[in-house]
Amino acid sequence: MTAEPTQLRPTPRIGLALGGGGPLGGIYEIGALRALDEALDGLDFNDLDVYVGVNAGSFVAANLANQLTTAQLCRIFVRHEAEVHPFHPEVFYRPAVKEMGRRLRAVPGLLSSAVSRFLRNPHDQSFLEAMTILAQAAPAGLFDNSALEEYLARAFTTSGRTNDFRKLRRRLFVIAADVETAESVCFGGEHLDHIPVSRAIQASMASPGLYTPVQVEGRYCVDGTLHKGLHASVALDHGAELVLAINPQVPVDARAAEAAGTMAADELTGSGMPNLLSQMYRTMVHSRIQKGLAQYDRDYPGREVILIEPTRDDATLFFSSAFSFRSRRQVCEHAYQMTRRDLLRRADELEPILARHGVRLNRKVLEDSERTISTALYGETLPLYVAKKRKQRQKKGVLGSVSQVFSKAL
Repeated sequence: MTAEPTQLRPTPRIGLALGGGGPLGGIYEIGALRALDEALDGLDFNDLDVYVGVNAGSFVAANLANQLTTAQLCRIFVRHEAEVHPFHPEVFYRPAVKEMGRRLRAVPGLLSSAVSRFLRNPHDQSFLEAMTILAQAAPAGLFDNSALEEYLARAFTTSGRTNDFRKLRRRLFVIAADVETAESVCFGGEHLDHIPVSRAIQASMASPGLYTPVQVEGRYCVDGTLHKGLHASVALDHGAELVLAINPQVPVDARAAEAAGTMAADELTGSGMPNLLSQMYRTMVHSRIQKGLAQYDRDYPGREVILIEPTRDDATLFFSSAFSFRSRRQVCEHAYQMTRRDLLRRADELEPILARHGVRLNRKVLEDSERTISTALYGETLPLYVAKKRKQRQKKGVLGSVSQVFSKAL
């Protein structure tokens, strides 16, 4: 009896979809990705089939597609050990001076128009109502993120990296929204893959009100989260059979957070308008993601999406500051540990899903209660790291002990 030839299944196609959340959302994603990288055997986060990013997720996805490892992302953007180009969170917050100046110059004309309209027909509206035209003097955004584009353009043209979608080893899609047509703009897709990656990220991260819209070939683009929180469907449309999705934007459950000790009573409502607006925005994004996941089950039968996100009873991410170096390290470590706990808690559910795509969940790594993100970054290569630090100190004329170097490494 002749044996049937073994039916070899093609290599599974795996994608990554990263959501928004501004600079802190990106820091959360880096910590979560580092935890996933350690815990998922058989998966190379620099060699996935397709990467999709929106807002801060585009920033992280583009770095992965450009062959920066999760360890390098931690060192550069969290620990300030710049390997490509010095990174400072201030690049996200350059005041939109030109936009503000342009709006201020328009005030005299708007004021004249308001007075003229009132005098022509004083019975049509009150003087105060006529003066509402001055609202047009408000800037389209408080900040200009062109400094971010400049930083990325430099970073993506060094060390063998590229700022060209067409030259990347794997497909990368950066999602923005056209503010004038309300349509999604998929940079890296057909007819838009010639736009520099750095420019696409600048557009995707232009959150309305916070940043001025970014003009790209006659289109004014803003944050693509306006349409969807993750855009995992883009990865599915391009053949991904499994999509790992990370969403940092989860509304905090104040009652649960108070019970868990991560938030004081009435802290959310008493913290002012910015946090209330953030809570409402997160609620909107999270609701869309939940609906999107249900839609994926209907529209992409046989495909699977694994969602990683913060728990709603933890306010650590919600009240952190992107300007604080200490806060960034804490958020990244917190995301790392939170993701590890989530993977271990869901291990029985996730293992068969991952196994269908050639990936194994490493429970031993997840069960190591002493493991931290620093241990993971330096523990296996500590001798080399210590030698490097000692050499640097010798050059400065200060020779420290190995124990001192070791403590700095951790």
